[in-house]
Amino acid sequence: MIDRERLIRRHNVVITSWHPSCTLSLGNGDFAIGVDVTGLQTFPEAHELPARPALVTGEDGVRRFPRREFDRDDFPVPLRIQSNRGWYATDPGRPYTLEEASTPYTTRTRTVAYPDRMALAPDGTPSGDAGGWLYANPRRLDLGRIGLRFRPDMKIACTRVELDLWTGSVRSSFTLGGRPVEVVTAVHPELHVVATRVVSPLLATAELEVAVTFPDQRDPLAASERLEQSTVHGPGWAERTVGDARYRVAVVTDGVVREGLVVGSAEETLSVSVGFSEEVVPAFEEVRLAAASWWRRYWTVGGVVSFAGSTDPRAGELERRVVLSQYLTAVHCSGSLPPQESGLVHNSWGGKFHLEMHWWHAAHFALWGRPELLERSLGWYREILASARATAAAQGYDGARWPKQVGPDGREAPSQVGVFLIWQQPHLIHYAELLRAGGVPDALERYADLVFETADFMASYAEPDEEGTYHLGPPLVPAQETYYPDRARTADPTFELAYWHWGLSTARRWRELLGLPRRGTWDTVLDGLARPAVRDGIYTAVATPPYTVRDDHPSMLMALGFLPDTPVVDRDIMAATLDDVLRNWDLHSTWGWDYPVIAMCAARLGRPDQAIDALLMDTYKNHYLAGGHVPQFPGALSTYLPANGGLLAAVALLDFPDEWVVTREGFSAPS
Repeated sequence: MIDRERLIRRHNVVITSWHPSCTLSLGNGDFAIGVDVTGLQTFPEAHELPARPALVTGEDGVRRFPRREFDRDDFPVPLRIQSNRGWYATDPGRPYTLEEASTPYTTRTRTVAYPDRMALAPDGTPSGDAGGWLYANPRRLDLGRIGLRFRPDMKIACTRVELDLWTGSVRSSFTLGGRPVEVVTAVHPELHVVATRVVSPLLATAELEVAVTFPDQRDPLAASERLEQSTVHGPGWAERTVGDARYRVAVVTDGVVREGLVVGSAEETLSVSVGFSEEVVPAFEEVRLAAASWWRRYWTVGGVVSFAGSTDPRAGELERRVVLSQYLTAVHCSGSLPPQESGLVHNSWGGKFHLEMHWWHAAHFALWGRPELLERSLGWYREILASARATAAAQGYDGARWPKQVGPDGREAPSQVGVFLIWQQPHLIHYAELLRAGGVPDALERYADLVFETADFMASYAEPDEEGTYHLGPPLVPAQETYYPDRARTADPTFELAYWHWGLSTARRWRELLGLPRRGTWDTVLDGLARPAVRDGIYTAVATPPYTVRDDHPSMLMALGFLPDTPVVDRDIMAATLDDVLRNWDLHSTWGWDYPVIAMCAARLGRPDQAIDALLMDTYKNHYLAGGHVPQFPGALSTYLPANGGLLAAVALLDFPDEWVVTREGFSAPS
């Protein structure tokens, strides 16, 4: 058996030379804080994102980020406190509707309105019209800062910061003005509470304090302008208003709370707990013990993998990435809402979450024997089911059409890309099947209605041509978003065709398992669904010109890898397609979850060496920072949790080469 504590703790993050990219995360899936060298948030300015590079437009009309060499100086990880409860919107002056931002598009059989009227400036700021406001609102709040306060002339030295993965706590030790300081910080596993204990002789001399402060929130439509906000303080509490949001912050301490939520002590030890909209805020020791108990249970129950004894020199680094990804996805991706791509670290893409990315964030929980962490966010789909049905009906489709880029209300965000994506639709069937196949009790009964509503939309979305062959699109943007300028003409992407077939087949099997009759419309589409296009012996990305553009996501590989074998994919053609990608693709343009895509395809084809090479590929967007985060491009994505979750999904699928010594425990069988 694996000594789990030894395995996990050998990958504790220990930092003795601090850098702004070394931010460490503490959290519980619904609430998280990023901390710096002091174990708190003492130097937020040093961690702010650099200016976002201007997009450049290629000859194909696609706007991309300029190519540059990887430099961790480009990727400070911001210090934020974020929550799945904390959302705000600005005042638009009048109600905006999606119809105001929509354009009619012609399909094979109807006209469908898509909300695509939203433009981003080169600095990422959305337009100020209906489309821009609907894109930028609502968004997550930056709830506050908890940091040390001391004189500017007192310098920090002799630093050592350790993230103890086994107990979910950060311990920082350093000297300040030549005198010692120790800080221990943890987050409650169920509450929105951060707790810290500071030990230093500087406390007793009033040269060191803990301060809870609130950052300026900037207007998302005019980043240079301060958003309307106000704070009212009382003894040990503050009430904060930002936009249309109001929340309360309470401090519990064994010290003294002074005006403005500054906490000091006459002793050499100070404990402080800060709760965000919690009625009862437990003291430091209760929070520390609760966090330690939860994390020990997390690491003890569920999947772990050890590569100890492997002769491949990359084994240690892969094991580090696996363990840190397990930690980070629990902190940022296991909450009651699907996470945004930057998790609870900082806002990205309008501060919303993207449902096509939800699989990459959370599907691995089921594969690694922790299905309950995936299920936490699935209840939200039921909450927005009526809205998803209304979207489908307004467009002339059956069932429920799930949005792409959303906040808690489930309202789609206008976009020239996102509203045309479809690969998030079968995801819900995939989650439900992972739970059922993993032995979750009553999964069939609990998720059948969502599976069937999803399948009803999928069947009605596929449209027949004159010969009775069913097609996906146009209009459509595939997972490889390079094709968005041609969305009015793009059809039949390889991956989406395979996913449609798999999803409808799985939904049909669910009806059989429940003793229900088949749906004739599903059978008709399954029997007549178009097959992926093949040119020069390999699968194209889409079935329409330009067929295959060799940058961005090589999504055709997902048709076998992300998915198991289906009748629409030929293994030999897919093997040739994988070879072509490895030879000819612009791999530096790929994203963090593309390396797991390549690895899963190679694994399904029985090529474990290629799978390992893919997971550890040396490209711009496959660098894992000290804390486990995987930056993508400066100014917006210093963290990218789909890369971490994708890595875990791929490792769960992979049979390793002979020179690897692999010990596994607690896994569920992948679909």
